[in-house]
Amino acid sequence: MRRGRWADDLDMIRAHAHNGVIRSAVLGEMGLAPATIAARCLPGGPWQRILPGYVLLHNGSATQLERAGAALMYGGDDSMLTGHAALAAHGYRRSASMNDVLVLVPASRKRASTHFVTVERTWRPPEPVLCGTLRCAPVTRAVLDAARRMRSRDACRALLATVIQRGDTSIEELAMELAEGTTHGTALPRSVLRELGGGAHSVEEVHAQRLYRRSGLPTIVHNREIKTHRGEFIAVPDGWIDDVAMAWEIDSLDHHFNVPDHEATVERRERMQSFGIIVVTHLPRTIRDKPDQVIRELRSSYELARSRARPSVRLRDAQSTRRPAS
Repeated sequence: MRRGRWADDLDMIRAHAHNGVIRSAVLGEMGLAPATIAARCLPGGPWQRILPGYVLLHNGSATQLERAGAALMYGGDDSMLTGHAALAAHGYRRSASMNDVLVLVPASRKRASTHFVTVERTWRPPEPVLCGTLRCAPVTRAVLDAARRMRSRDACRALLATVIQRGDTSIEELAMELAEGTTHGTALPRSVLRELGGGAHSVEEVHAQRLYRRSGLPTIVHNREIKTHRGEFIAVPDGWIDDVAMAWEIDSLDHHFNVPDHEATVERRERMQSFGIIVVTHLPRTIRDKPDQVIRELRSSYELARSRARPSVRLRDAQSTRRPAS
């Protein structure tokens, strides 16, 4: 394209962009003078500089896709998203609100972090997964790269529990990745995985386990299958006191914002009750804010369960049970 004629064919410029982003050098090859590019990126102009050497072909707020695409262009052809940026591309909504975009590049590449892009060099790049137009680390690597940068124990626990509960990875896969990867920043995720390995599949369940130990009630097991004596599956309650066939459910509000999840939760509890199981339900905020009340209700429900004939249900033999999201 001859210098000065680029404005007659803006569609060609857009065709050379990726997710709305184009390199300044490519614009130069298409006939745009550096001064022209700079002028169009001034406040009030039609474009903007999204990263050094990269132009976003509109002047509004950059979308998540545009920021992630620009970060990959900056990282190079063999870079990939990881951390929250990758998790957002994998469909984790909460990760989409994070500002920084973490990019993995080969250890041999010299690339500095800049603006919203954090660059991490690695000697063990995983095989990337294509999420739409974005190259991403697999969920197991992405979630641990995010967890290594966390300072809040509850936030780290919630993140790891979510990917496990959704079935996108397992405690075993996460432990293996931790064993093979860097040790930098891994103390917190290692500690949280030990907690989750004890049977709790959510932040709420971990807090509940701690409170239950104050109740003086018999041993409770977590996330284990309950069956009839004929072997028919009944449910996987959050907590189970086997000697009186009593279930304790932690009613996470997240499931109420998703109609299918909420319906599945209600159906699971109704099914347990139909087999004579006593089901006790508490909200996470009640466990947090009214622990003494929760303990009283647990003890009262236990006495009620003990006073009736135990229903003909049984606990499945101990083994790992991956619980469906519900």
